[in-house]
Amino acid sequence: MKYYAQGIALAAVMGLGATAAQAKQTVCVFDLVGKSGDVYALMLDYQLAAKAWGADIELRVGQNEAVIAEDFKAGKCDGISVTGMRGRQFNSFTGSLDAIGAIPDLNLAVKVMQGLASPKFSRFMTQGQYEVAGVVPVGDAFLMVNDRSINTVAKAAGKKIAVLDYDQAQKIMVQQIGAQAVSSDVTNFGSKFNNGQVDIIGAPAAVFKPLELHKGLGSKGAIVNYPILQVTGNIIIRPNKFPAGFGQKSREWVKGQLPRAFNILGKMKADIPQKYWMNIPAADKPGYQKMMREARIDLTKRGIYDKRMMKLLWQFRCKQDPKNFECGLQDENYKQS
Repeated sequence: MKYYAQGIALAAVMGLGATAAQAKQTVCVFDLVGKSGDVYALMLDYQLAAKAWGADIELRVGQNEAVIAEDFKAGKCDGISVTGMRGRQFNSFTGSLDAIGAIPDLNLAVKVMQGLASPKFSRFMTQGQYEVAGVVPVGDAFLMVNDRSINTVAKAAGKKIAVLDYDQAQKIMVQQIGAQAVSSDVTNFGSKFNNGQVDIIGAPAAVFKPLELHKGLGSKGAIVNYPILQVTGNIIIRPNKFPAGFGQKSREWVKGQLPRAFNILGKMKADIPQKYWMNIPAADKPGYQKMMREARIDLTKRGIYDKRMMKLLWQFRCKQDPKNFECGLQDENYKQS
């Protein structure tokens, strides 16, 4: 299976209607390059696997993620494959996996996603009329700058940064560091960087090649080798259009793909020429970690991130690194309502 795609949304999918035994389910797939893309290739594999769960999926691929999300809300799609940020409107719990600094590396991201496939989390997967039928990693997001002299947060002040127009978290963070937010979406943020319309973007390594981001980096730019968040892909369905238990079977199938996804995403990062990477001093990392933590807590208080997910990710981080300073603090140990 050709897992993974242009660095954004992965995986979506679904199958048959419980109320109409022979009806097909329309699954709308976001892929930047359409039917020749890796996301669509993944969905063909998913389509085949879903037959064993009683589903009969008809795929419809599109290159405009906003339209796909609106079609889903309007009932034109029974399931969708979109980015986690776009999917947050359908499920705030899984939609908060991309919280800034909340998952420090891809290895932990895979562990979290494997854990979320457990039946004990199934009650968190349904919100209103929607169910998350799988979460996949798209990779660590790194800041890419068109001038490697922009090597501190202070030097980002006044610079133009592309932000996804539907993600309030990005807009707020950019404002807090004194930079200028330039409204964008996943279909044009790369071209804005390449054309010099923005100075900084955040993106996973997986989109470096397909979006030709070397053009934006030029001879002076760099990729800051410090993950700021995890990009995820969501599989979201209308469960009443599928057989009973479909969502859990889907999540278990997706869980089985995660090790392969980890290896492929790692290779995508390794394939980026070494000359583009810029490491930050080890002494500076705790400061960045604290800054992202404070931003994450603020955004949670504003209701942008889900408290339940923030607590869960805090627990995962502290299990991985019990000596981390934040493990003795209780700011993200939110009481569950």
